[in-house]
Amino acid sequence: MVLSQRVQQLEESATLAVSAKAAAMKKQGIDVVSFGAGEPDFATPERIREACKKALDAGYTKYASPSSGILAAKEAACSKLKRENSLEYKPSQVMITVGGKEALFLACMALLNEGDEVLLPSPYWVSYPEQAKLCGAKVVYVEGCESMSFKLTPEQIADAITPKTKVFIFNSPSNPGGFTYSPEEVKAIAAVVAKHEIITFSDEMYDRLVYGNQRFMSFAAAGPEAYARTLTFNAGSKTYAMTGWRVGYVAGPEPIVKAMAKLQSQTTSGTATFNQHALAEALNGDQSGVEMMRKEFERRAEYMHRRLNAIKGVSCVQPTGAFYAFPNVSRAFATLGVQDSIAFSAKVLEQAHVALVPGVAFGLDSYVRLSFATSMEQIKEGLDRLEKLLGSEG
Repeated sequence: MVLSQRVQQLEESATLAVSAKAAAMKKQGIDVVSFGAGEPDFATPERIREACKKALDAGYTKYASPSSGILAAKEAACSKLKRENSLEYKPSQVMITVGGKEALFLACMALLNEGDEVLLPSPYWVSYPEQAKLCGAKVVYVEGCESMSFKLTPEQIADAITPKTKVFIFNSPSNPGGFTYSPEEVKAIAAVVAKHEIITFSDEMYDRLVYGNQRFMSFAAAGPEAYARTLTFNAGSKTYAMTGWRVGYVAGPEPIVKAMAKLQSQTTSGTATFNQHALAEALNGDQSGVEMMRKEFERRAEYMHRRLNAIKGVSCVQPTGAFYAFPNVSRAFATLGVQDSIAFSAKVLEQAHVALVPGVAFGLDSYVRLSFATSMEQIKEGLDRLEKLLGSEG
């Protein structure tokens, strides 16, 4: 069987692959600590589950009408974006999708042609380049520096823009880097992008999960030019522990959203209607559970940062958002007799039974990603094993 060139060039999701490997080992009776896929270890809040049950009992089990999403979910997204992000949208500028990942892919399909360039900061989430390449676009990587917490400067972005640049992908708080751009930094970058005919994809899945004195700003809130040329992506997954529900949303210029909706009508037909009612409750209802999770993630972030920097050959930037640590482990390669992040992660899994995601999957081979969306007990055990394997500083 000859598969299409599109699928042959596609890489498997490294994060899901690591989680699958860890799960397979656990089934064999091996005690594995997994720092793999980023999914909250909290249950979906009861109020959201109850809203879904009520929707099911009320008969909301037919196709969503329209396929771009039910009005209640769109209005809830508009309310959230106004209340928390200072962004004014009409329901006609919003679409409900099968998770944030589908929204991003539909945006690529709606906008990118063969030969268009996509400007992508590195490190990056694993699906960004793969989705762009599926649409025939060329991905232009711009590497962040560890000393700057991987955040790009306006000058770096300006230098990478060419006449072929069509899309700029912006992710803050970052997966995998755990860093967050300040409002001042967002405005400075937006000012550079505004000088060109570029659409920004602003992935804001972790906008409620910021720590310390860090402040969050939506890219579209940076000014009128940014608002007019930005697609803002979000979902229930990370904020409300709804990863398996597969319900997300995107807001932006109406012509682009309409084009994306046309694509969705011919592919998935949208996510389950009862899940959309659950999303509406998630966005409209009591938000105290979000703050509870945020505080716990902040506690874990501080602990993981301190412990990782105490391990021999490891250095880690302080996470200020999301639920990931992205340590540099290149000085520890020699300890395990390896030369790259894939071999390093394989050795750690084999010898310590700790699952990490190789940094090469995110564009930087000297690093690994650890998700702290797992219990503190598991975090302590996993880091104890890693320290025992690699040794401690001093």
